[in-house]
Amino acid sequence: MTEATEWVSVGALGEAFRPDSNCLEYVGDLGGKRISLHFENGSIVEYRFLADQIVHWQRTDEGVGEVAEETYTATCPREGIYFVDFIKAKGRAASVSLVLDFTKGVATAVFGELPTREEVEEPFQQKNAQGKPLTSVGANFVRATVDQPYSAAAPHHQVTPELIGKRVQYIYSPTETYEHIYLNPEFYTWHCTKGIERGLCDTDLCHYYRIDANLYLFVWREKIVPTLGVVMIDLQKRKTTGKIFGYTGDDFQALTNFSIGAYASIVHVIPPGAMP
Repeated sequence: MTEATEWVSVGALGEAFRPDSNCLEYVGDLGGKRISLHFENGSIVEYRFLADQIVHWQRTDEGVGEVAEETYTATCPREGIYFVDFIKAKGRAASVSLVLDFTKGVATAVFGELPTREEVEEPFQQKNAQGKPLTSVGANFVRATVDQPYSAAAPHHQVTPELIGKRVQYIYSPTETYEHIYLNPEFYTWHCTKGIERGLCDTDLCHYYRIDANLYLFVWREKIVPTLGVVMIDLQKRKTTGKIFGYTGDDFQALTNFSIGAYASIVHVIPPGAMP
């Protein structure tokens, strides 16, 4: 068996994932809609979804008049629940992923930021000595209510341990297959069993949120190749939808933000209490 010996850029990964991918189809359900998200940090952002996958957004709180138009993608993993994603044109290597849950009137936003070359090249030993995460990829999670003032009493999406102990196989396309092992509340292990990264594996920082029964928001932040992955995992339908965000090459200039989707199957479950 030939094993991979070199790490793959996010740009190359996107090219490998694209042919015959198992992504959910984009939906135009949000076109013509206007919503306001009232975030727990006090921010208020209005989103107007226009034609041709264009979203106009405006932050209006505290006299801030930040406004922009972006190209977005939207998928609908379950009725009334949407995954919306775009790159912030005015940000430095920044992306926004929204889980819009109209069934509960709430949303969860993942604001991602890729590191600079200097941050990536900082030695792991130095990061560890300073108490920093080994990954320099940033992810900020902010909860919100839809079209009404923020309330902590709303049925917000919560951090969950429900994936921990599961080993799950993901088939992204006829050529790309991975497995995940969800180790504990902060880390998971990924392993490419078929595809451009075959033979590569690592253990990286991650985050888990419960959106609904057997429906999760899973986010990972890789440390070797700076990568942000944001996916929704539906273990009921055995399907995922999401994105991977990173630099196209090793020059830290161009960005790649591509959609992913996979067929998911649980390979093994470690019984509760058996995890170290």
